[in-house]
Amino acid sequence: MQGFIEQLKTLSSAEDFLHFFGIPFDQKVVDVSRLHILKRFFQYIRQQDRMPDCGEAALYSTYHGLLAKAYGDFVVSTPAEEKVFKVFQDVEGRQHVSIDSLRASLPARDAA
Repeated sequence: MQGFIEQLKTLSSAEDFLHFFGIPFDQKVVDVSRLHILKRFFQYIRQQDRMPDCGEAALYSTYHGLLAKAYGDFVVSTPAEEKVFKVFQDVEGRQHVSIDSLRASLPARDAA
C-alpha cells in the first residue's frame, strides 16, 4: 500500500491525477474546473465509510471511481452550480457590502 500512497504524494495537478488513474478528459473542462475537480475528489474520499484494505489494486480502483465521478460532475455542470468552494455557497457567490462599511474602512481624511 505504501507504494501507491507514495505515488499519490507526487501528483499535484488535476491532469496528473487524471493521467495517473487513466481517466480520459477534455482539457477545456479541466482548464475551467481543475481545483473544483480535485476538491470534489477529496470530498468523495472523505465521505467513504471504509476504504478497501485488501491491497493497492482495490484502493486504486476505488480512487479511480471517485475521481471519475468528480470529473464527471464538472462535465455536466459548472463550478458555480456544484458549489464546491465556500465562495459559491455563500449567497450564490455574491457578497453584499454596505456603503457604510466601505466608508468605515477608508482612512480618515484630514480637513484642511
